[in-house]
Amino acid sequence: MALIGKLVICGVGLIGGSFALALRRAGQVGRVVGVGRRPEPLQRALALGVIDEVAAGWADALDGADLVLLAAPVGQMDAIMAAMAPHLRPGTVVTDAGSTKRDVIEAVHRHLSGALADVVPAHPIAGAEKSGVEAAFAELYIGRKAVFTPLPESRAAAVELVRAAWEACGARVVDMSPGEHDRVFAAVSHLPHLLAFGLVDDFARRPNAPLLFSHAAGGFRDFTRIAGSHPEMWRDICIANRVALLDELDAYLGELAHLRGLLEAGDGAGLEAVFERARRARNAWAEGLPVQAAE
Repeated sequence: MALIGKLVICGVGLIGGSFALALRRAGQVGRVVGVGRRPEPLQRALALGVIDEVAAGWADALDGADLVLLAAPVGQMDAIMAAMAPHLRPGTVVTDAGSTKRDVIEAVHRHLSGALADVVPAHPIAGAEKSGVEAAFAELYIGRKAVFTPLPESRAAAVELVRAAWEACGARVVDMSPGEHDRVFAAVSHLPHLLAFGLVDDFARRPNAPLLFSHAAGGFRDFTRIAGSHPEMWRDICIANRVALLDELDAYLGELAHLRGLLEAGDGAGLEAVFERARRARNAWAEGLPVQAAE
C-alpha cells in the first residue's frame, strides 16, 4: 500500500515535479494532483506524466488529500495559504519546500492557525540552474538533505509522514530551528546566488560585454552557473531572508576589502595565505571531510 494515497503539489516545477516522480518511482504515491497559478505548466506536467490530473481549484485539490506540498516560490506562499485555508480539512498534512522558513511559518500562523498540528515546514537542499517541470527528474533528492523546521504544534504522525516521504525520495532528513536555517542558508546558498547574479549583471551591462563573454571560459562558467537559476524564485528568497542575507553580504564586503588591501599593498604572501586557507577548506568539504574554522 502506498504511503500517500492522494498527493497535491502546488508549483509543479523542478522541485515539486521531482518530488512526485521520486515518490512514484518508489511506489509510495497513488494519485498526484497539480494545482497552480497558470494552466500551461500544469498541462505540461500532465502531458509528461508527472501528475495524474489538474485540479480545478483548491476545493477540488484538497478533497481527500493526504499530503500537500507547497513548492511555489516563497513570495507566493502567503497568497497560496490564504486561498487553500477555507478548503483544508483535518488530517490533511501540509508541508513546503521553501528556501526560507521564518516568513513561511509566519504565513502559516496567519492563514492556517486552525491546522498547525498538520503543518510540517521543510526545505529540500537540492536544485539546479534549470527550472520548470521539464527539468524534473526522479533522482534529484538521492543523497541530499531535507531540512525540517517543524512547529511546536506539529503532531508526531504528520512529521513522520513528511519524513517518510522525503526518505522515500532518497533524502536524509535533518532538523533545525527556523532562525538557524535562515542564517545558515543565507551564507551557503543565498549569498552565492546573489554574487553570481551580480557579477553576470555587471559584465552584461558593460559596453564591452560581447568581448568579455566571448573570452569567458571554465572558471567563469563554474562561478556563475547558478546565475542561470529562476529569477522570480531568487528574488523572493533574497527579499524574504534579507536581514540574514545583509549580514552575510556585509561580512563578505569585509573580506573583499581585506583582499583589496592585500592587492593594493602588493602583499603576495597575504594573498597566498588567503588562497591556501580557502583551498584547504574547499577541498575538505568537497571530499566530505569536516571543515575546521581557520585561525
